[in-house]
Amino acid sequence: MDLVALQNTLDNGAFAILLVTTLLYWAGVAFPKVPGLAVLSTAGLAIGNLCIAGLLGARWLEAGYFPISNLYESLFFLAWGLTTFALFAERMGESRLVGAVTAPVVMCIAAFATLTLPVGMQVSAPLVPALKSNWLMMHVSVMMLSYAALMVGSLLAIAFLVVSRGQPIHLKGSSVGTGGFREGRLNHTAAQTDPLPGGASFSSASGGTAVLTPVAAKEAPTLSIQRLTLAETLDNLSYRVIGLGFPLLTIGIISGAVWANEAWGAPWSWDPKETWALITWLVFAAYLHARITRGWQGRRPAMLATAGLGVVWVCYLGVNLLGKGLHSYGWFF
Repeated sequence: MDLVALQNTLDNGAFAILLVTTLLYWAGVAFPKVPGLAVLSTAGLAIGNLCIAGLLGARWLEAGYFPISNLYESLFFLAWGLTTFALFAERMGESRLVGAVTAPVVMCIAAFATLTLPVGMQVSAPLVPALKSNWLMMHVSVMMLSYAALMVGSLLAIAFLVVSRGQPIHLKGSSVGTGGFREGRLNHTAAQTDPLPGGASFSSASGGTAVLTPVAAKEAPTLSIQRLTLAETLDNLSYRVIGLGFPLLTIGIISGAVWANEAWGAPWSWDPKETWALITWLVFAAYLHARITRGWQGRRPAMLATAGLGVVWVCYLGVNLLGKGLHSYGWFF
């Protein structure tokens, strides 16, 4: 079997499948009553995930080492992680918006890796001496999986801000100690009024409309019960996926420090990648602290997670554009 030809087929196939999947997800959001779109879009995301897994497996067999040593390989590994966590979150939250916001990002990553990177950066190459270690799989793979989980959680936070229209909605069951995921949803079967920041209130009745009523004379826009339920689902999913990605990031940083001490004689050297990894850790540590300890829910933690998405991209890709530091080999320079 020609493994190189198989890789070319799988990377182009993954991009094509993800393009179609993105369109199916968007069509499903625009026309939710059309039968079959939800199943087709989820199936497309799963097939894209399998194509990327097959590509990485073929590359592993060809090169003889775990395929995560250069930009092309890491982009596809990130894409695989994004699709994996998106499928997990979609199944947990039963919302097609998860795939609608994740699939286009994965498609763009696959397009960049397949269509933009020079051919010389796509072929397998011998590992540089610093990467010839068993820590390659342990450290880099865990870091990439943490990036994928944090990105999915942050994308869901952005979707929450869009769905809620930036209104200060009072949510229930979104943080630790407030009940289960399904049991903690808003109770729409009975009329209720919940206080909101700034003196506003949220009231709802069975089969009616949920309205945010501020003290000021100017009334806030009316949000439907379905929209409020969707907003709470996205808030829950964002929190839970970020809660999964943060321990992975912690393990990745610790394993990187051990590897650095073994390879360079010091666990921490304030390399640009190390510095931004620490910044990423602090941002999402603040997010989880605000939710668990301070009880933040809704708009404020979503904005913090949105900022975290930019920090993750800088940590993963931005610092490598400079071509400086101990982590620059095998990427752009």
